[in-house]
Order: sequence, then C-alpha cells, then structure tokens
Amino acid sequence: MKIAVNTRLLLHGKLEGIGWFSYENLKRITMSHPEHEFYFIFDRPFHREFIFGSNVTPVVIGPPARHPLLYFIWFEISVRFILRKIRADLFLSPDGYLALGSGIPSVAVFHDLNFEHYPDDLPFAERLYYRTFFRKYAGKASRIATVSEFSKTDIIQQYRINPEKIDVVYNGANEKYTPVDEATGKATRAKFSDGKPYFFFVGALHPRKNLVNLFRAFDIFRENDIEGAKLLVAGARKWWTGEIADVFEKMKFRDDVIFTGRLDTGDMQKVMGSALALTYVSYFEGFGIPIVEAFRCGTPVITSNVTSMPEIAGEAALLVDPFNPGDIAQAMRRISSDGTLRARLIKAGNERASGFTWDKSAERLWKTIEKALNI
Repeated sequence: MKIAVNTRLLLHGKLEGIGWFSYENLKRITMSHPEHEFYFIFDRPFHREFIFGSNVTPVVIGPPARHPLLYFIWFEISVRFILRKIRADLFLSPDGYLALGSGIPSVAVFHDLNFEHYPDDLPFAERLYYRTFFRKYAGKASRIATVSEFSKTDIIQQYRINPEKIDVVYNGANEKYTPVDEATGKATRAKFSDGKPYFFFVGALHPRKNLVNLFRAFDIFRENDIEGAKLLVAGARKWWTGEIADVFEKMKFRDDVIFTGRLDTGDMQKVMGSALALTYVSYFEGFGIPIVEAFRCGTPVITSNVTSMPEIAGEAALLVDPFNPGDIAQAMRRISSDGTLRARLIKAGNERASGFTWDKSAERLWKTIEKALNI
C-alpha cells in the first residue's frame, strides 16, 4: 500500500503538540510496517531525522502552508496533485486538514475543536478557515482519530458525525521524561530560578492556555508565600495578546515570572522534574501532553476541571476551576505546603502515566488506518 502523509508540522527543533504526535506515531508506524510505502509530504525543506526508514519517501511541495489562503492552495492543489501522481491508497493527516477534492480514502486526526468554542481567541482569517473547513473535513474523512473521549463526544455533537467513524487515539509522552535526582534539581533551580522553588507552565502562549488567570493566581499565591517561589513559563510568544500583556504588566510579582522561551527535551525534562508542580490550567484542551510528561517526571500536577483534562489526569492531579484565580492559588498553596499531598500525587501520577504511551498510540492509529483501508 502507498500511504501519503501530511508532515508539514515535522519542523526540526520546533515540534509542539501535533508535531510530537506526528513524530512519535509516524516513527513507530513506518518502522513497524516495512511492507508499506510511506510518502511524507512537506511544505518546506525537511530534516533527515524525520525520514525513519527506507520505506519513507520525502516529497516537498509549495507553497509553505502557514496562512489560510495558503492552506487552501496547498491542500486543494499541491497535495491533490501529489496524491494523484504517486497513486496513493490513503492520505493520513495528523493535523486534520484534508484535500477535499481528492477521491482516495483519508484519515484525519482531530486534536480538538477549540475554535468552535472560543473563536475569538484566533485571528479572523484563521477562525473563518477552521470553522468553514473542519466541518467539511469531518464529513470527508473515511475515519477520524482523536485524542480523548471528550474530543470524540465534541466532534459528534458539533458536526453530527457517526460515533462509529471515530477512534480515540490517546497521546503518549517522551520516554526521556523521568524523575531527576536531588543534585540535578538543585542545579536546575540554580540555573533557571535563582535557586528558588518554582511552579512551571509549558505550552504555546495562546489565550486558551489561560496565562491571564495563571498570572493572577500566582500574584494571589505570592502574597503569603515566604519561600519566594517563582513561576517559570516555557513556550513561544506567537499568540501573546494584548490582554495577556496587560495582566502581566499589572502583576505585583511579575519580577518573579521567568520566561525561558522554547526548551529542548533535555532541559525540559530537568525543568519539569525540578518543579514544585506543573500548573496547566487551560480552559480548553483536547488532551494536554504536559500532564503526562509531568507524571513521568514525578512532578505534581495542577490542572483544570474542564474539557479533557479530568479524563487525562484522573485522580492523580489537583483539579481547579480555570476561571477562578483564587481556586488556582489555593491549589498552589496546598502543593507548596503539604509534603504528604505531593507524595500522594507523585505516586498516583506515576501509575497514571503508564496508560499513555506512544507505543499504544501508534498501535491505535494503525488500527484506524487499517479500518480506512479495509485491510
């Protein structure tokens, strides 16, 4: 079989949520199925690290698809042309975009439908594209994979899709995320937080990640914190909005907020593993990979009680109302002052993490591909 794959989010040194999903699953699937040919379709020059075996053929076609108009051109003209040229048997799209004009079977991975619930978080052109085309992609797809039961239910309700067409393919976490020893933790704090304990956030600095209320909660927490704890924020400021900037500038303890920028996996494992807790209080997530990464590192988790996060965290995290800074601050106080609670969460998180691995994810995604191919 010839399986064509949209790999435009495999960006060397810049992998984020969907990019990691693509990388970890495609690496395993291509290596486990040498009997099939895979054509990786890039929209710009690619890195050799993403060519996982001799059964992977890279194809580069333009234009670089990073704007709604270019999305349309790339998928409806360039991708359609390549699918026809290579005579692909299936098109797999890890970010959900499809070539609507193509007649071959397709698998779309929908990570979440945040744009249907919080459209104002996106620029107008992006919002219009997503809300117009993802409904069409859902109807077009031979099968849909999504990353949580929450997202499956959301797709069914938003787009009136037959539940039998949708498979849940949970994310995993990089196996390099492991607990740090005491010496590494001390060295990491010395490097990143002036030796002080810290709470940690990682993710794109996007409105739905709820930095506004995290900043407000940190200010409340610090009013009575005698340890001088810091808040480390890791991620690119691509979506840094006026509201986020305004709340940050008004913070009483903004000097205790440290922006690390994007961290590589080695530093991320150390920073995650040395934190008091991961504070991941988004108001909308389809999964939330950092939750599982923190579990693997032996780091307590504070996360939201909405959308997919209770499903992923189970009983292994403190769940808070993401719209209530006081509730978030109270969880931070509990984590910082209660060693017994921390130990319980770490133990529960370690057990919970075993249910989310990239091996399991790849096996589930391959089963979805087999259903679409009827093999």
